[in-house]
Amino acid sequence: MAKRKTTKTAEAADITDVESSEKVEKLEEIAGQKEEAKPKRRASKKQIVVSARRKMAIARSSIKPGKGVIKINKMSLNALDNPYIKTLIAEPLKIANDYVSQVDIDVDVRGGGQMGQAQAARAAIAKALVAYTKDSQLKKEMLAYDRFMLVDDVRQVEPKKFKGRKARARFQKSYR
Repeated sequence: MAKRKTTKTAEAADITDVESSEKVEKLEEIAGQKEEAKPKRRASKKQIVVSARRKMAIARSSIKPGKGVIKINKMSLNALDNPYIKTLIAEPLKIANDYVSQVDIDVDVRGGGQMGQAQAARAAIAKALVAYTKDSQLKKEMLAYDRFMLVDDVRQVEPKKFKGRKARARFQKSYR
């Protein structure tokens, strides 16, 4: 009986070896097919992500090669209602007019008010254009036009204190 068990286990081991080798071959074939099916990434396309801040607003801008589409919070720049905000955000685009038609810019802005968000988006677009083009002349033009396009304005509203209506103002005392 001892011999039978060993022969059966030896036969079972031979069968499992054959099955496992077949499985390995199939897996290698599948892996080879998947590698062939994957599209190769192009090294020439680059995407740059830049952030900017103004007051309580934070804007994150991503720039990549494209057809000149500019979106603010997944909305087209032309779809914005306020004309002042639209021109404010478009200022860096006017300065870098040569490069705008070649890239797509997507800006995500959160926090703060309407003007803080507009100024943060403007700074993020300007920083992204300078980082993408690596053009020192464009950087000089933007700094000459307005320094806050490339340098974040760190000023923020002072928080309100106790015993007062605002940061510095105090409640008036009445003696009557």
